[in-house]
Amino acid sequence: MDSITQAALGATVAGAIAGKRCNGKVLLAGALLGTLPDLDVFIDYGDDISNTVKHRGFSHSLLILLPFSLILAGLVQRLKPLADWSFARLWLLVAACLITHPLLDTFTSYGTQLLWPIAGYFSLSSIFIIDPLYTLPLLIALGIGMVRKASLARYCVIALCISSVYLSWSLAAKVYVEQRALASLNALGIADDTVFITPTPFNTLLWRIVVIDGDRYWEGLASVLDNKPQIEFIAQQRGHWPFENEPQLLQALATFTHGFIRFEQQAEQLLVTDLRLGMYGNLAFKFVFAERNNQGQWQSVVPYRLERGEIKGDLTKLKDRALGDQQINPSLGLCPSPCQLEP
Repeated sequence: MDSITQAALGATVAGAIAGKRCNGKVLLAGALLGTLPDLDVFIDYGDDISNTVKHRGFSHSLLILLPFSLILAGLVQRLKPLADWSFARLWLLVAACLITHPLLDTFTSYGTQLLWPIAGYFSLSSIFIIDPLYTLPLLIALGIGMVRKASLARYCVIALCISSVYLSWSLAAKVYVEQRALASLNALGIADDTVFITPTPFNTLLWRIVVIDGDRYWEGLASVLDNKPQIEFIAQQRGHWPFENEPQLLQALATFTHGFIRFEQQAEQLLVTDLRLGMYGNLAFKFVFAERNNQGQWQSVVPYRLERGEIKGDLTKLKDRALGDQQINPSLGLCPSPCQLEP
């Protein structure tokens, strides 16, 4: 999730655990602890692929954060003892603020290495990386609580309950959309072995479905407010790796994306794109793996990420589609209508 949300979550968790001991300093400490795991973004692993797949690694691991919280709580107690704070409560506050960060990240689509150094990316993919409906209750509770300081901890508890209910709703909405997606794919005769479902930006009403089907993939949109259960899909070329050997960094990206990648030649560049993050025509993670030299031959390069260009298509239709308007093209106007399989 974004840094504002993680800071708000950390502060709210700290306030709830502190109880009557809650004050501005406790909230500030919680906010700092809540954002601490994301400091790994400042680590340079040598290339853009490694920086991408190793983010949310050791700093998000429960196997690291739990012992680290014990050490940190012990240092605080030794260097600056807090009156009326037992070590157990202090440790609980530190551990909860740290651990809720990767647990919340697990609800997004990116992938979190909760058990690093044990390999594996965990992703429930039920909430967008920025979702105001999750964040606002936390911010409102902190704002009201700072005014009515006597009830600060109570407001923090209420906000955490509301935000947790919203996360539960996101999981239920995804299950509903998944059931519709599988039924629609079955009716179309499309294999449903590799299906990825994720919410579209800033909401949990409209969901994006991506299905890998050999050298192509299918993409569709479904709103929980749709009147009809059927989901329309558009087909796009997925391509394939054109060389005999796959570099190690490509294998790392394939593992990170669970195979949801696309290969395409664009001008003089060979691109590999993460199909999970973004929307059709506006995918966020595109990497250059090879470039043509002066002789027209492909030459491998150290993979680097392309800067995200101007957003394509009429995204103002996103709201209408989220409210269940199935007359809108399933690609939100991001390709000509009717959408055809790309050449």
